[in-house]
Amino acid sequence: MYVGYKPYKTKAMGKFVVSTRKNGEFQFNLKAGNGQIILTSEGYSTKANCLKGIESVKKNAQVDARFEKKNSSNGKYFFNLKSTNGQVIGSSEMYESESGRNNGINSVKENAPSATTEE
Repeated sequence: MYVGYKPYKTKAMGKFVVSTRKNGEFQFNLKAGNGQIILTSEGYSTKANCLKGIESVKKNAQVDARFEKKNSSNGKYFFNLKSTNGQVIGSSEMYESESGRNNGINSVKENAPSATTEE
């Protein structure tokens, strides 16, 4: 009999959640394993294009140069994730500090590639 067995906790995975805006456009949010929104997309006219946007996030989140670090006019920090053509495919929330923004970027890098999609 093996006495040392302890069930291990698996880390909650991130997920993309697709929703419809009031104006009929589709958008997605990337949520971390804890349920916090870490990236929000633009509006898309079709669900198919929204799903393509998710695939673009999965691909581009692995490239440091695709993250554009920004400062808002009210002194907060945020970032945009851009595609290879320079188009913004997702924006973060506002952070109080640079380190918070950097943690948000790291969370997108960690969660996006293996995130599931809920429609």
